[in-house]
Amino acid sequence: MSTERSPLALRFPDLPAIPGVTPRVARARYKNWDRCDLTFVALDESTSVAGVLTNSKCPSPEVEWCRKALVLGRARALVVNAGNSNAFTGNRGRAAVEAIAARAAAHLGCEPSDVFVASTGVIGVPLPIDKAEAGLDAAFTAAPASWEGAAATIMTTDTFAKAAVTSAVVDGRTVNLVGIIKGSGMIAPDMATMLGFVFTDAAVAPEFLQAALNDANRKSFSCITVDGDTSTSDTILAFATGKAGNAPLESDDDAGADAFRAALADLCHQLALLVVRDGEGAQKLIEITVEGAESDRSAHRIAMSIANSPLVKTAIAGEDANWGRIVMAVGKAGEPAERDKLAIRFGTTQVAQSGLAVEGYDEAPVAAHLKGREIEIGVDLGLGDGRATVWTCDLTHGYISINADYRS
Repeated sequence: MSTERSPLALRFPDLPAIPGVTPRVARARYKNWDRCDLTFVALDESTSVAGVLTNSKCPSPEVEWCRKALVLGRARALVVNAGNSNAFTGNRGRAAVEAIAARAAAHLGCEPSDVFVASTGVIGVPLPIDKAEAGLDAAFTAAPASWEGAAATIMTTDTFAKAAVTSAVVDGRTVNLVGIIKGSGMIAPDMATMLGFVFTDAAVAPEFLQAALNDANRKSFSCITVDGDTSTSDTILAFATGKAGNAPLESDDDAGADAFRAALADLCHQLALLVVRDGEGAQKLIEITVEGAESDRSAHRIAMSIANSPLVKTAIAGEDANWGRIVMAVGKAGEPAERDKLAIRFGTTQVAQSGLAVEGYDEAPVAAHLKGREIEIGVDLGLGDGRATVWTCDLTHGYISINADYRS
């Protein structure tokens, strides 16, 4: 965990307690650090669960465990380990997940399949079962933790604890949604970003919760990138305890369904941007909007090509309005584009139009914009109605320093 707080960090928000959710933290001592590194969240009976998981072809045993458990749609506990991802660890890794789920299930009197497990940290080192079990035993008897304590416990190279909150009116009742997330590097999700957990007191059927989370993910977690690398462990889980007392949401025809979907989408958007704000070594948050594409999908692919370009990201780090690098990134995306229709802007200043630099454009406002912490890049392809927005950060020497020393 870095000691220098990101200049893009936001204050930890005030989060309400969610009835039916009790977080606790403990020290399993997975790494040689003086902090808690195991989070145990007990969930009341009848809690629904949904999730989106990494598309990596080398997923961790935790991801495989959650993927199977999600089919059942119910949850009684969440266990999160920080400092060891337990990925690429074969049968020893699977045994660790099974042992964790069994111990938590025995404590709660539920089935192991009701326990969800996630881990983050170094790849290739089996999670020590003895440390995990000792950490769990300590967590079982620990006092309930604050949301900030839980958010800090799941951190690795993060520089600040991350959380968000929102609410909605469902069936005449106000329901709350809170989320905590960790992520700083190895961020280019196909589904989610590192580890994030959403909790709500709304009553939501698992199938509807899954559909709402899938939609929220498409415009949030799947629209961010820090370094173009998809993790083996990416996991987003949403838990709904039903304690708010609303009639369970089962379809879009139910009262408050649209409001709940909008609130979940807002929460996921907030959480996703927090990850980009803490990109390893980041000094600037970059929003990239592509419009005029042949389809939304095509616009998204082009936007991600720009966002993942080291040349674009280093130009922004150097506050250099090198729009030629954006042209390069559009051209290499493999999506329909016509050079002589392309337009590019930085902030509100148009720098290229119809495939050429804008004649006599004043670079002064662009230079001023690039000196800020939040940068906007706009691209218009002039081909159709497709549109997408993604978020990334600049690429600095800090990213290299963090990742060159990651295992030490």
